[in-house]
Amino acid sequence: MQKTAILFGATGLIGGALLRQLLDNPAYGRVIAVTRRNLPVEHPNFVQLIADLQSITKIEKQLIADDVFCCLGTTKKKTPDLAAYYQIDHDYPLAVAQLTKRNGARAFLLVSAIGANPRSANFYLRMKGETERDISAVNFDGLHIFRPSLLTGQRQEHRALESFSERVFNVINPLLVGRMKRYRSIPATAVAKAMNSVAQRHTKGRFIYYWDDIKNVV
Repeated sequence: MQKTAILFGATGLIGGALLRQLLDNPAYGRVIAVTRRNLPVEHPNFVQLIADLQSITKIEKQLIADDVFCCLGTTKKKTPDLAAYYQIDHDYPLAVAQLTKRNGARAFLLVSAIGANPRSANFYLRMKGETERDISAVNFDGLHIFRPSLLTGQRQEHRALESFSERVFNVINPLLVGRMKRYRSIPATAVAKAMNSVAQRHTKGRFIYYWDDIKNVV
């Protein structure tokens, strides 16, 4: 029996790659993308819902799925106001988790970040850690948290810092060995592939995936 997937963050680097992979996966007979704007996607299994944090409860009854993929996130450059930043990276994913769990979702797959820690002095890492902590309390059958380092791939907008960082990581990646491997840069498509694959395992519990885990998922 085919499953239903819901994807939040389909316009981002990981989310865009993941949407294509989910639509190509025969395990899913229906793929729902919740976005703030229409996507130019045509596929017989594709359903698009328009919503954001402020309007998500209006479509609650339509948020029914087996697997929920959350790739939501912004940047400080896009959202310099820290309160708004926190809403997008913490409040929205948590609301999504609560609503979909209430509707019977069994698995939740979350994109977080390397170094996420609710006790961190760094705003970004603390926010990501608090997001992980609070979604863990929702008690999905399976919670899968992906903690990539620098993401590589073709972004819609040019980011000078990320472009420079990618070139630097191309040089230092081979030098990061042992536990430091988790800090290697990774293609967004690899993270998307791992999320798609992990969702088919139907494993119960809370799992965290770093560079090695992501690269080795088949």
